[in-house]
Amino acid sequence: MSDRRLEIDGVSKRYGETVALREMTFDVRAGELFGFVGSNGAGKTTTMRIVLGVLAGDAGAVRWDGEPITLETRRLIGYMPEERGLYPRMKVGEQLTYLARLHGMAAPAARRAAERWTERLGVAGRRDDEVQKLSLGNQQRVQLAAALVHDPRILVLDEPFSGLDPVAVDVMSEVLREKAGEGVPVVFSSHQLDLVQRLCDRVGIVRSGQMVACGTVDELRAGGAVRLVVDVPQAPPDWTGALPGVRVLGHEGSRTELELGAGADDQAVLKAALATGPVHEFARRRPSLTELFRSVVSEGEQR
Repeated sequence: MSDRRLEIDGVSKRYGETVALREMTFDVRAGELFGFVGSNGAGKTTTMRIVLGVLAGDAGAVRWDGEPITLETRRLIGYMPEERGLYPRMKVGEQLTYLARLHGMAAPAARRAAERWTERLGVAGRRDDEVQKLSLGNQQRVQLAAALVHDPRILVLDEPFSGLDPVAVDVMSEVLREKAGEGVPVVFSSHQLDLVQRLCDRVGIVRSGQMVACGTVDELRAGGAVRLVVDVPQAPPDWTGALPGVRVLGHEGSRTELELGAGADDQAVLKAALATGPVHEFARRRPSLTELFRSVVSEGEQR
């Protein structure tokens, strides 16, 4: 049975004494948008380079459709490197046609693909300009076109939204959704966690070269610490007193946001709130992906 997934299975990588990746494991399924997030130096780019064959892992395997990735398989991947990889003095249209031909497309088909993607990404009017003469945002659009021009079966994008204005972010998001809709597995890294939360089917959080959390946004948020928002207009600022396991995150007017640690009792919080007078709101609030990410990263720093 065909298993059209990109699998990263137990991939490790060292540079001398520095461990860049430690048994990195996750998969990206057909038609899925997978957000790959972590602090700078967490191992995201190293993982992507190993998928592409730019680097070799010390252990583990990368598979596509259940088979080890080969040089021929890698021609099916659309890759967008973080440091970008365009020829600055080459004209946009010529460059995209050239890159499409490197992936095996015939010249007429390569030219048509270059025209289609520059049109789609809003840089058709710059086809005859050298890349170095474009704004950084337009260079970013051309770089995405370079990843798409050969009709890839897999997309691996390193910080594709970096430096884009809101309109370009919307265009990029729409294109990635379209490719996923065609059954392409799409993995991208980004520090814009609100965008990842909105766009992705699943998210993997990387810390110190390891995958420390992976799942849908809802699954990850459900696994975070319980937070409560309590509106107690007559309560003093220290109304939570010495409630065990309860941490005050902040106040906004009469509303207090609390985080409940292990063993904390939300009913004890409610009882303490009612003791101050009327309670206008008592609700659980799920952490955003950004808050969850901060929690996961800070947890690692404290160890």
